[in-house]
Amino acid sequence: MSTPDPGRVPGQGRASDPAHTPELAAKAAHLRVAVIGGGVAGLVAAESIAAIGAHATVFEAQERAGGAVQSGEADGLAFDAGAESFAVRGGHVRALLSDLGLDDRVVSPEPGGAWVAGIPGGAAPLPKGGLLGIPANPFAEDVRRVIGWNGTWRAWLDRLLPPLTIGHDHSLGRLVRRRMGARVLDRLVAPVSTGVYSAHPDDIDVDVAAPTLNAALTRAGSLSGAVAEITGGSGRAPGAAVQGLAGGMSGLVDALIARIELLGSEVRTGAPVEGLSRDDDGWTVRVADPDPAAAESETAPDGIEGGDADPSDAPLRFDAVIVAADEATARRLLAPHVPELAAVVAGSSPRIEIVTLVLDAPELDAAPRGSGVLTVPGSHTAKALTHSSAKWAWLRERAGSRHVVRVSFGSAGEDPATGALDDEAAGALALTEASALLGVALSPAQLRGSHRARFVQAQPSAVLGAAERRTAAAAAVAAVPGVAATGAWLSGTGLAQVVPHAKAEAERIRHALLWG
Repeated sequence: MSTPDPGRVPGQGRASDPAHTPELAAKAAHLRVAVIGGGVAGLVAAESIAAIGAHATVFEAQERAGGAVQSGEADGLAFDAGAESFAVRGGHVRALLSDLGLDDRVVSPEPGGAWVAGIPGGAAPLPKGGLLGIPANPFAEDVRRVIGWNGTWRAWLDRLLPPLTIGHDHSLGRLVRRRMGARVLDRLVAPVSTGVYSAHPDDIDVDVAAPTLNAALTRAGSLSGAVAEITGGSGRAPGAAVQGLAGGMSGLVDALIARIELLGSEVRTGAPVEGLSRDDDGWTVRVADPDPAAAESETAPDGIEGGDADPSDAPLRFDAVIVAADEATARRLLAPHVPELAAVVAGSSPRIEIVTLVLDAPELDAAPRGSGVLTVPGSHTAKALTHSSAKWAWLRERAGSRHVVRVSFGSAGEDPATGALDDEAAGALALTEASALLGVALSPAQLRGSHRARFVQAQPSAVLGAAERRTAAAAAVAAVPGVAATGAWLSGTGLAQVVPHAKAEAERIRHALLWG
């Protein structure tokens, strides 16, 4: 297994980089860029700035960088406590991992498959051959097991209905309900939608979640025929595959930080930014000081107000700012400088909690519910469960005889049931839900340890109206010189969208700084 290769300096060997002449390289060396937010978007943007020889300073409010990509630990075992994988579509994340020297740590999940719980007769494997839960063949045995014969005959009527005019049914829920009925929607599509997007199918935009579905429906004449055409019978739409990193996705964060620091830039954690100000000489970042008395007795270097920055290495000013924070923080910081942003309605931000359990449970050795379980909305307190040590071989090897199970709570319009609980009570609730979802009686004595992670998730890109809001917000920011913004609230959720957007925003800023 390789280690990250921060010594391979990126950017200087890329034909697309602007700093390929001595003059531009010298100019780049004097540029200072502040990056507000140390999630993957901020780290990718900072690395792109540092790659041309400019200096990037990342300000992260939390004591750790990485955002939704974070590790957890329980019973002496480390695991992914946040994002555990990335979509391979577009190749952007894989290219970044390759550039960071992480190629031989890339792994694929085990082919266990997921189950769906909350249906009559108990849980069942999620049918194969579907797209977003929509079946290609409603008469398939695994589909009938979930929706019953009444649901199967209703879904078959889809073959007799005339195809819809392209683009008229943007709502996934309305499309499925009209074509195949309530049982397909409630028992198949809704568990996938809430598990993947934290949103009900009625709020999911078909043209974003499955861009080719409406056109395929027109050609095939039925929704099931369209799904069969798109998936080719494989049960997996193009671009739906995911991969992860052996040792956890936090390896990406570690490698990005190492690269940034190698290139002479820096990542400052525990540095929440209170505000931004601008004058003819550039930008000033105001960093909150956790100790107000200390703030009064210290003099911060020019360009950084407050905080406990070291004046010996702090930049005197910033030539530009990239805001890579969550939407609420970004809007607060950008409001004085991008007033047009106020006219763009903010997206919903569901609160999510993931409780990871480390269990001494030999009865789980056979992975009784595959790689995890999705739930019919309203049927269980948890929205989903991942049997992580069954899904990822690297984690199973590290866990030994133990099992690692992640239980997810919260969705759009529904606060997590663990929200008001302390950590011990949250772990107990997660254990109860895990027992119900896995169909195995798990006792408190089998719980070796637990870890709790909280997130405010950006509005998923597949939610109706999200694309238009992101476009309008991005246009408002782009109209103001010297400032950029990135992050999941602008790019869409998932590393496959976050990484290329962050690179593009960094490129826009560095192009403007070098060429004016």
